[in-house]
Amino acid sequence: MSKALNLLKRNASNPKLWLLLGLGLTTAVLLVTETRRRRRRRRIPISPDKELYGAFMQRFELLPFPGARNQMLCGLTFAVKDIFHVKGNVTGFGNPDWKKTHPQAEITALVVTALLSNGATCVGNTLMDEFSFGISGQNHHYGTPINPRTPSCIPGGSSSGSAVAVAAGLVDFAIGTDTTGCVRIPAAFCGILGFRPSHGAVTTIGVLPNAQSLDTIGWFARDPSVLSLVGRVLLQSNSVETKRIRQISFADDLFQLSKVHNLKTVSVIGKAIETLTGYPSPRHMNICQYIASKVPNLKGFCEQLAHQQDGTSILKALSTVMLSLQGYEFKTNHEEWIKHAKPRLGCYASDRVTAAIKTTNDNIKALYRVRTEMRAAFQCLLKDDGILVIPTVADNPLKLNTEKEISSEFHERAFALSSIASISGCCQVAIPLGHHNDCCVSVSFMSSHGTDKFLLDTVCDMYKTLQEQVSVAYSPLPPPDTNGNFEIYDLLENV
Repeated sequence: MSKALNLLKRNASNPKLWLLLGLGLTTAVLLVTETRRRRRRRRIPISPDKELYGAFMQRFELLPFPGARNQMLCGLTFAVKDIFHVKGNVTGFGNPDWKKTHPQAEITALVVTALLSNGATCVGNTLMDEFSFGISGQNHHYGTPINPRTPSCIPGGSSSGSAVAVAAGLVDFAIGTDTTGCVRIPAAFCGILGFRPSHGAVTTIGVLPNAQSLDTIGWFARDPSVLSLVGRVLLQSNSVETKRIRQISFADDLFQLSKVHNLKTVSVIGKAIETLTGYPSPRHMNICQYIASKVPNLKGFCEQLAHQQDGTSILKALSTVMLSLQGYEFKTNHEEWIKHAKPRLGCYASDRVTAAIKTTNDNIKALYRVRTEMRAAFQCLLKDDGILVIPTVADNPLKLNTEKEISSEFHERAFALSSIASISGCCQVAIPLGHHNDCCVSVSFMSSHGTDKFLLDTVCDMYKTLQEQVSVAYSPLPPPDTNGNFEIYDLLENV
């Protein structure tokens, strides 16, 4: 006889027992009811009359091409960041002076054309941080899109409007660009999937450049199957991915760096791996030590940060390389226009543009050498079957209108994590894992350059199990025993 039944027998006449049993049953009913209510509340229908959350710059409709009725994206709607050319429209680049001084686009970006030819309908373009600088999602000229999950906080950027449009249910998926975290970070803050492909894997023809060595075309979705379908179109891959063993490794030092709720995050992924087939026991590693040993040209940048003695100096040096490279290439692309037009800029954009224009090419070769060494180091580490698990972000999203000093530290910590994929050129996907303290929790999977389809297939394979484990991890009730019954004897110990 089980311990629970023994306790029931011994305390059958005790009125506290029946009170506890009644409370337990009531709690279970309330939990199920509340779970269903929350799911209904978060399922936001797509409707032309609903509040648009400030996500869109302009609403328009580009219908699928003739003959695309039976294509894989048929019936799906999408939006594009205001950095993609759409023929007949002026691409705004997040700044009104840019829009005033440039003509209508004569072509439509090839990624938009590919989506239309595969049956999707484009319903407009979305807000962004000025010139794709910034990861907050705040735009001095056009405002800040409302984060549907946490309206008092920033949505993340620079692809802010695209992320918000997906999170709010306004579109099925949306396209953005990711240079320094501009898809991954808003995906994390808005509680959706966000994919940064391998550098160069998706064409950037018809897209305004920020920094070509770092720029990628990324996309957002709520459903992993939609995320994968968009990938099949944009990555131009119709081949069936060979089933491979997936070797997952946790970057333990990065989880220690992050302030987001990470103990449960690691536990959730670990339990999902135990449940699934074809997944060996995960490994654990110190990624900062690995980078330090494999990227010798990063040492010179670390020496500039001699006051930081821990592993974070490696990530700080890596983010310095990323931002220096971004500034140098932005200057090459846009210095002439900046000096001629003298555009009005928001505070953060002004700081970044000014720093970019002052950039010199003194150490440009060292920057590119670090990039080359990082690519080789992660190819060696992950090969064609490895997946590195890292926090997507180091902190919860800032409250709107946060003081600049706090914002500066937030940016530094966010760039430290995002620089790994940006410099190595690896593909990375941000995956939502529930909520904690009213903020979204997100984890990222990274795989080596060129293994995009493998990574998207992994997300599809694991996503349902991950979400089931999230529900268990955040459930207030104790887990059932092996027979599916709740072990209520813990409640009875003090009767």
